[in-house]
Amino acid sequence: MNTANHQFHDSLGYTPTVEADVRSALTEDIGSGDLTAALVAESQQAKAMVITREGTVLCGRAWFDEVFRQLDSSVKVEWFAAEGERVSADTKLCVITGPARPILSGERSALNFLQFLSAVASCAAEYSEAIAHTNAKILDTRKTIPGLRLAQKYAVTVGGASNHRVGLYDAILIKENHIVAAGTIAKAVAAARAQNQGVICEVEVENLAEAEAGMRAEADRLLLDNFTHEQLKEAVKMRNEIAPMISLEASGGVDLTTAKEIAECLVDFISVGKLTKDISAVDLSMRFKLLEE
Repeated sequence: MNTANHQFHDSLGYTPTVEADVRSALTEDIGSGDLTAALVAESQQAKAMVITREGTVLCGRAWFDEVFRQLDSSVKVEWFAAEGERVSADTKLCVITGPARPILSGERSALNFLQFLSAVASCAAEYSEAIAHTNAKILDTRKTIPGLRLAQKYAVTVGGASNHRVGLYDAILIKENHIVAAGTIAKAVAAARAQNQGVICEVEVENLAEAEAGMRAEADRLLLDNFTHEQLKEAVKMRNEIAPMISLEASGGVDLTTAKEIAECLVDFISVGKLTKDISAVDLSMRFKLLEE
């Protein structure tokens, strides 16, 4: 797993993103106050242990820690697994100690971040490992949960996959309607070049004729949408002959089995919406006990 890739969150405001995500989650959950936690004496100390019920790639420690930092900085979290580490079922992940009230109030939000981002990282790891015998890379998409895109894209990198564009502002992806509006693929690419120097320009194509047009227009990358394996191989051959500098990305109907088959067609990238939109949270458990005063 990618345990040391900090480029993504450093360049896009990782710490402010964590703080904002957690603040929003706590406001949503606690609102004007935790009525149930208030039943516990303010002086009561507690200890809680988090374990995973299933194997996973651990991701989201910063969000977990931030929950308790915002609630009460005296709460301490001790971790026994590293960010990006693959852990097996029944592994003890961390121990939390401090005042009982903030531990109880933060439990759900902290676990939500950890089990959700670990699931994204685990999914990314599965896909990356499925094509590890090739030179292709797995990319995420913009099919993310609103408000949590940066968190999810971070988790994708922790799992060993890569980020596509973050949003509409950092790369150009010319699709069918853009081509219709511009007139041709060549005109659309030319307009993109004129208006956005230094920004990657990608064109989505649906057949080999469009792929050739994109190559001759010298786009940076072509998105081969729902191509058959034979069409992918033909597109790779065509690219190698016409425009070897252009990278090819495949998308559409990708699962773990087809990802391997697509990668073996020698494309450069495979974009997978499932990494961020079809996620089942990792089963985590927090065991809580009061400490003697």
